[in-house]
Amino acid sequence: MRIIKIFDTTLRDGEQSPGASMNVQEKVQLAKQLARLGVDIIEAGFAVSSPGDFEAVKTIGAEVEGPVICSLARAKEEDIKRAWEALKDAPKKRIHTFHSTSDIHLKHQFRVSREEALKRSVEMVRLARSFVEDVEFSPMDATRSYVSYLCEVIEAVIEAGASTVNIPDTVGYTIPNEFGALIKTICDKVKNIDKAVISVHCHNDLGLAAANSLSAVLNGAGQIECTLNGIGERAGNCSMEEVVMALRTRRDIFNADTKINTEEIMRSSRLVTKITGISVQPNKAIVGANAFAHESGIHQDGLLKDKSTYEIITPETIGLHKTKLVLGKHSGRHAFKTRLKELGYELSDDELNIAFERFKKIADQKKDIFDEDIETLVSDEVTKIQETYSLIDLYITSGMSQQPTAAVKLKVGDELMEVTEHGDGPIDAIYKAIASVTDTKSSLLKFEVKSITGGTDALGEVVVSLEEDGKAVRGHGADTDIIIAAAKAYVNALNKLAVRKK
Repeated sequence: MRIIKIFDTTLRDGEQSPGASMNVQEKVQLAKQLARLGVDIIEAGFAVSSPGDFEAVKTIGAEVEGPVICSLARAKEEDIKRAWEALKDAPKKRIHTFHSTSDIHLKHQFRVSREEALKRSVEMVRLARSFVEDVEFSPMDATRSYVSYLCEVIEAVIEAGASTVNIPDTVGYTIPNEFGALIKTICDKVKNIDKAVISVHCHNDLGLAAANSLSAVLNGAGQIECTLNGIGERAGNCSMEEVVMALRTRRDIFNADTKINTEEIMRSSRLVTKITGISVQPNKAIVGANAFAHESGIHQDGLLKDKSTYEIITPETIGLHKTKLVLGKHSGRHAFKTRLKELGYELSDDELNIAFERFKKIADQKKDIFDEDIETLVSDEVTKIQETYSLIDLYITSGMSQQPTAAVKLKVGDELMEVTEHGDGPIDAIYKAIASVTDTKSSLLKFEVKSITGGTDALGEVVVSLEEDGKAVRGHGADTDIIIAAAKAYVNALNKLAVRKK
């Protein structure tokens, strides 16, 4: 059975989703989770594109153990040298360089001949190879390129030192039988293809990214480039969880598998949602809220008799545990710390103390405490930023016959401040009060509420997006009281804006 490499580009291509920009701290947090998930390669960023991306690649290379750490680079000398600078201290590193090969791109975007594109590609692969042993090359827009020219470029870059050649369906144009045939042609026509791994990077413009990637595996591809939740440019990328579980579930067809620890899939998916603020559609395969929900009476009858009647994957396989009481208000610090370790969290003593205090407060309010509740509680401590503003207390009065009023107590630096404001609703009143204390000029772009677990005592989560002076941030807050969660999310976002300003 072949092992297919998983090349995760959530931190690079996934970040190109509108509104999905991540800071360095968030990228490092997600990269560490990708390592726990078991991906083979992490494309940590595009080092030359910004100081933030450079710092992310450099930090991830230094702090994340296990996967190969990769930086994207155009087929330009400055890009490749910048990628090397970011990667040079990483134990396992890869430079991924690219140049278009389709006549559409060469004529209208790059305005160079095929000969010039081939020459530049070879030169830049050689340059990258002079820095690192692991070099990947992508002929961008490969699926709209002339096959004979595409094969010529692939053969030349392998000869120049590329050990992985990636075939991108850059605009999501191809269909499975066509793409599979292209991969087979490359295997047959490129004389030195045995010296390189064939990778594929499929976009989802026609909803075929996962299907195209799997077709490529059937025809010789040994690496799939993908993102968690399928996020990415335009309609997104091939969804990692879909191809991983398809290979695992249908090994009889593919005779292939991956090294992914599938029990970390759901946690990874939720982390991407939390960091980016992009929710997963309920009917999304594998990680959607309805993926393991059965409403049909016929289905329910079959499941009660034997789960295999209507479930081809068990929820436990992807780390989704059914309602399960793990801790309660009588649990001690040691039990709490042990459960955190089981969930993959290593907190400092100070972080543990704060998280445990929050846990005790929630345990007094909720009858059942679930893993999802605990993860939400502690994730704020893991990603904690320097606080300019701290929410101390708030009081709300609201009703059908009275105007909503919010009294907010906020700590600004070392000063304690209180203010009362009216609003169209309780949250509007709270936000006006907080805004008056902090003197923020930001605008609210997005306000999203969701329940983390079921029941009327569920822990509620609020995500807000703020923008000020062209800087956009996301704030996150969780509490059994959704009004308090909304206040926490707003204060969290304002703290992030304060850090950005500094």
